[in-house]
Amino acid sequence: MTAFRLPAEYEPQSGVWLTWPGNPETWRHCREAAEMAHARLVSEISQVQNVDLICQKAWQAGAKRNLKKVRADFDRITFHDWPANDAWCRDHGPLFLVDDQGEKKIADIPYNAWGGKFPPWEDDDEIAKRVSELRNLPRTRLPIFGEGGAIEVNRQGVMITTESVWLNANRNPGLTKKDAEAVFAEYFGVKETLWLREGLIGDDTDGHIDTISRFVDDNTVVTVIPETSDPNYEVLRENHDRIAERFKVVALPHPRTLAVEGFREEVLPATYANFLILNEVVLVPSYGQAGRDEDTLQILHDVFPGRQMVGLDCSDFIWEGGAIHCLTMQEPV
Repeated sequence: MTAFRLPAEYEPQSGVWLTWPGNPETWRHCREAAEMAHARLVSEISQVQNVDLICQKAWQAGAKRNLKKVRADFDRITFHDWPANDAWCRDHGPLFLVDDQGEKKIADIPYNAWGGKFPPWEDDDEIAKRVSELRNLPRTRLPIFGEGGAIEVNRQGVMITTESVWLNANRNPGLTKKDAEAVFAEYFGVKETLWLREGLIGDDTDGHIDTISRFVDDNTVVTVIPETSDPNYEVLRENHDRIAERFKVVALPHPRTLAVEGFREEVLPATYANFLILNEVVLVPSYGQAGRDEDTLQILHDVFPGRQMVGLDCSDFIWEGGAIHCLTMQEPV
């Protein structure tokens, strides 16, 4: 029996999965803007790779109108008429594993909308199963709750994650690090787990790793470091120091604090770490913050030689707590 592993995002991909944001209860204050932002994201990916877009039939006409406006490549987009509760494909989508013979299988993480915060989530929890049936791939369902945004791996089988997600009583009461690491090893092929304490203030996910620290190659991690006056500084500094004991670390800027009066969180979890690595391109969040947006593109350009950096405005996305990486799930070759 061959060993399957979760590949790094910077390894070759065959395409990207997304879920259309058709639920009218989401992005209620800026629905049109959010849908156009999503169309731009789909369009950018479709210029260079295949896109599988989960979009139930009732949403497809509107989605196609917006995609046409931004000149998406429809030859590379496949629509799937499946129900969905929300748009965060990173968290409800399948995780694709590979082996040395080029075979693939799917790891299906039980999903409860970040600890039961945003019901209903039953349709989202069915998506990994639907993909496995569509692709005719074997599927294994984990015995613990979690999300794809809580997982960051390199090609050597090292996983970086946070205690505040997997060990949270809202997902897995009583789970220990040892228990979690055994699951990661069995279901993802992880050989070593590097634990961080927590993530960003205002993050509905309780601290997903894809908002703070990301592998860019086998030995290098980019991680966000805010100014000392930022409320996230102490936690993110500690995270940086933990990673630096094991890997080369490149610091990313952190956006100036985005606060919205009357919103469910005091601070929006804006971050530049929520980029998506494609085969030839890296899609990078921007927030209309002159200097910081440009500095981030230059830093990532330097650590991703051979890939083009493309900035995408995520000012509308972040109202619901995420950005580019949260909305996408890559499928490896």
